[in-house]
Amino acid sequence: MESISRISSMLETARDLTLEAARDASYIRKTSTRVLPAAQLKKLLDSRSDRDVLEGLRKVITMTHRNQPTLPYFSSVIKNIASPSLEIKKLVYIYLLHHAEAEPDTALLSINTIQKSLTDSNPQLRALALRVMSGIRVPVISQIVSLGIKRGAGDMSPYVRRAAALAIPKCYSLDPTTLPQLLEYLSTLLGDKQYFVAGAAVAAFLEVCPERMDLIHPHYRSLIRKLVDMDEWGQLATLRLMMIYARKCFPRRTRRVKKSSSNTNDTATTKTTKGFYDSDGSSDDDNPSHTTEEIVLLDPDLDLLLKSCTPLLQSRNSAVVIAVVRCYLYLGNSTYLDSAIGPLISLLRSGTDIQHIALYNIVQVCLARPEPFAAHYTHFLVRSTDAPHIWRLKLELLTLIFPHAPARLQSLILAELSHFSRSGSQDPGLVREAVRAIGRCAQSSATSPRTSARCLRLLLAHIGSADAHLVAESLEVIRHLIQRDPGAHRTTVVRLAKHLDAATSAQARASIIWLVGEFAGLDPENNIAADVLRILVKGFSDEAEAAKLQIVLLAAKVYVHYLNANPPPDPVPQTSQPQDAASLLSGFEEEGGFRDTELAKEVPHQGHKEAEKPHPIQALYHYVLLLTRYDTSYDLRDRARVYRALLATPSSTQLASLLLLAPKPVPQTPSPSETRKGYTLGSASLVVGDEGGVGGLRGYEDLPPWVEEGKEPDSRLRDEAGGPGKEYEPGRRETASEKLDSAIGVGRVVDTGLAPKNTNGIKERSLDDWLAEDKEESEETEEETEEEEESTEEEEETESEESDDEGEGDRLVK
Repeated sequence: MESISRISSMLETARDLTLEAARDASYIRKTSTRVLPAAQLKKLLDSRSDRDVLEGLRKVITMTHRNQPTLPYFSSVIKNIASPSLEIKKLVYIYLLHHAEAEPDTALLSINTIQKSLTDSNPQLRALALRVMSGIRVPVISQIVSLGIKRGAGDMSPYVRRAAALAIPKCYSLDPTTLPQLLEYLSTLLGDKQYFVAGAAVAAFLEVCPERMDLIHPHYRSLIRKLVDMDEWGQLATLRLMMIYARKCFPRRTRRVKKSSSNTNDTATTKTTKGFYDSDGSSDDDNPSHTTEEIVLLDPDLDLLLKSCTPLLQSRNSAVVIAVVRCYLYLGNSTYLDSAIGPLISLLRSGTDIQHIALYNIVQVCLARPEPFAAHYTHFLVRSTDAPHIWRLKLELLTLIFPHAPARLQSLILAELSHFSRSGSQDPGLVREAVRAIGRCAQSSATSPRTSARCLRLLLAHIGSADAHLVAESLEVIRHLIQRDPGAHRTTVVRLAKHLDAATSAQARASIIWLVGEFAGLDPENNIAADVLRILVKGFSDEAEAAKLQIVLLAAKVYVHYLNANPPPDPVPQTSQPQDAASLLSGFEEEGGFRDTELAKEVPHQGHKEAEKPHPIQALYHYVLLLTRYDTSYDLRDRARVYRALLATPSSTQLASLLLLAPKPVPQTPSPSETRKGYTLGSASLVVGDEGGVGGLRGYEDLPPWVEEGKEPDSRLRDEAGGPGKEYEPGRRETASEKLDSAIGVGRVVDTGLAPKNTNGIKERSLDDWLAEDKEESEETEEETEEEEESTEEEEETESEESDDEGEGDRLVK
């Protein structure tokens, strides 16, 4: 019992403490978020107590993040920059970064204090000071910023070196004349052994001097090895740089070889072709396995880049995944690209905004290589919750993979499209897009005739729909299908003509009339064009303008076919308007046409003789011309006047045939994203399309072309300066001696662009080589001094002998 009471008392005590802590936290939260008056806030900033100053700075920074005006407190905040408190200094630097550009003169007063912070023992404070100094947009301090970058580039802490790399573009934009110095620092930072320093250096390189590829040669392989350890921003910058570098430094090499159907090559992109002299039906030796393929030969350094990108496909950042797919699409081969399809599809599980961008990039890849996407068709099925911009891209993807899908999958896709093409409660835009998708599936060159026939049946089922827009869209697609193979769709034209009475849409009626007139001459014995014209003429005045235009065109085509079949024997020109209107009308009345008694009374009979009855086709043609003469549409009247002048004389019949009966080009319905095919994968212009202007959005840069064979730089330039023993290993920590060497700049090659380039691929000498060379030089100097001493002794001996000989000669003379 005592233990139970003790436990209950402890629980009550813990509950009381929790409630008290919650009340204190609530009070602190309320007081921290409360906006103080300006006078009270300035009083806190001017206080001598570090606690009050810290509280005031926190209030000011909070107001800054909430986009509230804090510029009036600038002088009160800056005076605390010399505070010994580290927390106060950090907050002052953060405030200075936001407002240094608005108050440059006052910010200059703190330069000396910031310079002193560059030598502080805290690396975070040194990095923040360098960041603040480069953020003050005053050209006068450009040289001071350059010296700060130089000191930061050789700092022991990688955080400071990273801040120095990020400060290089700011210093360059501040004063472009500092470029030679900045290139020296940038070359040092590109070879840094820390991956996050190298990533920031690559980003600075792309902003300052993206054309100086000679600075990348000695660091190419080390940057690729660090790629997997970089942060996401560094990976994006490095992949972008390597795309440009590979295009400018690795030529595109291909080779054509024989391919067997059972053979697969893991490092080649294949393209099956026929020989120039091969027959259409068979290849050489009648063996289908003997085809040729074009394989892509990858450079070893380029293959190293593509292999190093493979782990990045598992990145949590969608931009990194798309950047890797871009490298595989424009640099690699089909093997690498196929391995990236799965991670690219997995982006569709993200939010709507990322899903939208991912779909545009998936469509771009699918236009280049649609075969691997057929296995992932379930991700492209339209859901009821999809927005219009999502289901449009999904329908486009279904049509792209349709020709490369098996028969079972093609049947499933058509069933999906047929479901959404039915007029009902769905979005009308979805219905139209589904109908167009069925048409694209049927028009694909790889689609079998059986599948095309099924697509046509699905479209013909919509002709009797009450939805005028659905009928018009279906007829437009059917017209394109009939034009592709007119001989196989004669019965289809007859079936469409029977629906003229039920069709109410002007565009739908115009499409049917055009089809009847276009294919009137395919089967002259079973031609229904004249009969259709006879029926349409009765209600000509009630038709819409689009249908009237097609009726006039149909009358002209039927009349041209009649003239070609029955050339007139008399070469005398005949007017298009009949001379005897009464006989014309009497002949037309026998055919069940319209009776115009008033016009018959106005035109007198010539000699009271019974005129010869014209042919019914002639009567129909001239009657249509009479109807259009008094129509309200000037376009229709002008069109009829052209046909009348063109068919007035028999000599112009051939010209009229060329004009009216010329074969029309087969219409092509490309994918809606074909217009975006020229934009680079992963770019914003790919998403915006032509709405961004000609050539994409401002700042868009296309990929450079491949370098020509023989003009690429020497591969020995990419040999690392540190030798094979100092290669970067992912996950390996630097030792203290290596950090010291990297800090003082041992083993680094700096190229500012002013010195002559090292084009011989000679490696840099290490410290041992320099010491050995100094030892050899010292030995050589010792040998030279010994030889000089021996030579001087010999000279002295010879001089002494000569002097002795002279003395003996003098004695002999004496």
